[in-house]
Amino acid sequence: MGKMGGMDQPSTFTAHDYAGGEKEFERGLRPRDFAEFLGQEPLLEPLKLMIQAASERGDALEHLLFSGLPGLGKTSLGFALAKEMGVPMKVTSGPALERAKDLVGILSQLEEHSILFIDEIHRLPTVVEEYLYGAMERFQLEFTLDQGVHARLLKLDLKPFTLVGATTREAMLTAAFRSRFGHVARFEPYSPPALAQILRRSASILAVDMDDDALTLLSSHARGVPRIANRLLRRARDVAQIENNMRIDLAVAQRTFGILGIDENGLERADVRVLRCLAQANGGPLGLKSLAVAVEEAEDTIEDVLEPWLIRKGYLSRTPQGRILLDPGWELLQRLGNEPS
Repeated sequence: MGKMGGMDQPSTFTAHDYAGGEKEFERGLRPRDFAEFLGQEPLLEPLKLMIQAASERGDALEHLLFSGLPGLGKTSLGFALAKEMGVPMKVTSGPALERAKDLVGILSQLEEHSILFIDEIHRLPTVVEEYLYGAMERFQLEFTLDQGVHARLLKLDLKPFTLVGATTREAMLTAAFRSRFGHVARFEPYSPPALAQILRRSASILAVDMDDDALTLLSSHARGVPRIANRLLRRARDVAQIENNMRIDLAVAQRTFGILGIDENGLERADVRVLRCLAQANGGPLGLKSLAVAVEEAEDTIEDVLEPWLIRKGYLSRTPQGRILLDPGWELLQRLGNEPS
C-alpha cells in the first residue's frame, strides 16, 4: 500500500464554495512550478515554447487566456508560470476592477515583463476592458483629463507585461477582446490517474498516510477536479484524525463519503435533486431558471459545478429548449428507488 507525508493547514469546507480558510489550504497545495503542475501536460508544451522564444528575444510573453471550469488549476498555472519565468505576478479579478482608475493604478506599478493575472476576466466592466486594449497592444494607456475646451488627452507608457486572463465563461468575452490574447489554454477535466498523482503530492504535504485503494476511491469520486479531490482528502484526513488514526484507508474514505452525503455512484444530494426534478418534469426539457428554483441552487452552481459532471456521466443533456434527462439518468434513478435525496 502507498504511503505519503507533509504539513497541515486549517481550512473550512462547504459543498461547492470555499471560504477564506479553504483558500489558504488550497494555496498550500498549489504547484510551485511546471514540474509540479500535474495532469495537464498538453497545456504546458506551448507555454514552454513561448517562454523560451520570448526570453531569447528579450520580449514580454504574449498575453494568455486560461479557459475552463472552476477548480481545474487556472490560478495555479498562473503562479507556476510566474515561477518558470522568474517574474512577479499581480493577482486581481474582473469584479474588483470597477473603474478605469483601478486598472491604471495596477498597470502603472507593474515591473517589466511581470504578469497581471485577472480572474473572472469575463466580468470586467466594458469601460475597463476598453482601456485594456491599448495596454495589451501598445503597452500604453490613453485617458482624458477635464472636459469641454479644457479636455486633455494624456498618454501613459507602461512597462511591457503579460496579461493572463482566467475565465469559466469564454463565450462571454467579446471577439475583440479574445483576439488580443496570443494563446488560449483550455483546461479539461482530469483523469482519475492524474488526480491520483495530485492526491499523492497533497497527502505528502499534509503528512498523512493513505492506502492505494483509498487513493483510487478518492480520485474516482473527484469529478475530474483537483480542488474537489483535495477537499475530499482533507475531509478524509479529519475522519482519520478523529478516529486517532492518521492513516486514510478504504474504510475511512467510505465513512468520509457517508458524512458528506456522497453515494457509491459519486452522487451528492444536490445531483440527485437535479435528476429527480427532471424526472418529475417527465424528463424535460426544463429551463435553467426553473431548475434552479426547484432544487434551490444558484444558476451558476448548477451550470458550472453540477451539470458538467452529470453531462459527462451521460445522465442529462443541455438542449436549446432546456435540460433533459437521458436514459442512463432514468436508469440511475430507478436503481436509487425511494432513497432520500
